[in-house]
Amino acid sequence: MEVIMAGQPFLGRRGFLLGGAAVGAGAVLAGCTSNTPANSASNAPVADAGSNAQPGKPITIGFSAPAADHGWIAAITKNAKAQAQKFSEVKFTATEGTNDVNQQISQVETLINAKVDVLVILPFDGKALTAVGRQAMDAGIPVINLDRIFDTPLAYRTWIGGDNYRMGVNAGNYLAAELKKKNVANPIIGEVAGIDSLPLTQERSKGFADALGRVGFKVGPRVSAQFTSESGEQQTANLLQGAPKLDALWNHDDDQGIGVNAAIDTAGRKEFIMVGGAGSKNMMNLIKADSAPIKATVLYSPSMASTAVALARLLGQGKGIGDLAEHDVPAEITTYSAVVTKENVDQYLDVGFDS
Repeated sequence: MEVIMAGQPFLGRRGFLLGGAAVGAGAVLAGCTSNTPANSASNAPVADAGSNAQPGKPITIGFSAPAADHGWIAAITKNAKAQAQKFSEVKFTATEGTNDVNQQISQVETLINAKVDVLVILPFDGKALTAVGRQAMDAGIPVINLDRIFDTPLAYRTWIGGDNYRMGVNAGNYLAAELKKKNVANPIIGEVAGIDSLPLTQERSKGFADALGRVGFKVGPRVSAQFTSESGEQQTANLLQGAPKLDALWNHDDDQGIGVNAAIDTAGRKEFIMVGGAGSKNMMNLIKADSAPIKATVLYSPSMASTAVALARLLGQGKGIGDLAEHDVPAEITTYSAVVTKENVDQYLDVGFDS
């Protein structure tokens, strides 16, 4: 991707140049893309345009997301760019990712001032960016709110994201079924959660506990990590030290799962089965090899970014989704948390991401 500098960069991170004119004070634009493929995005999952495959009117899609500081977020940006490259009539204007809320707000405002046709926004903090989402909508720019939801539907035209509660339910259902097959009556089931203060973690844990509770099982030893490999390793080591025997374990996030697996290997523990979360390629390869405790992962796939860009194109061109009876793009789309196992892993490798 081309990075164009204009003036002094805002805190070294931000702002940009569009159409030869500076837009915003000292901004950095990280990407104006048309239909020229980029090598880094060539193997990213893309959505089939179906009956809408023929080029429509030229449009510009603006894109803003947090910094690509771990595998899932990196895949979000990669997938969005790859999808835009499928459409010859789409110009894709991506800002440089940031975890600074004020910087992301400034970036989105710059895209609004540039009069992009549609915005795709994955906010670092949905509540904090609600006002700028409303600003875009009030300016007549449809917003695709990606995953982390704004506080009001007035800030977006369409929301697309994953189902955190269903992730937990499907992880619990899988483990319960596997333990029943082994005739384990009172299993010890561990959980390596993400950041406990986040609603998404709370929803995942509730779904997990609810699913286990339906068959008379319950969550045993539980720790909370930080969605990082380092925290996953440390917290899993603590869990294993306090639980000399486990029958099953659910790790919420495959990025932190790198550390979870490292702690398991260090402890030499193999007596339990494990389920991951999100659907990284790393975990899918381990599942396929069937040589480690991990036997499944529950999807929360960054392929949703590909769909978000495809939806943005339809909105910008005034089209609906071809196979639906409704004339317009839906207001909300929730992706499904499929369970990837050794039996079906080959079907899902294309949406796996690198941790």
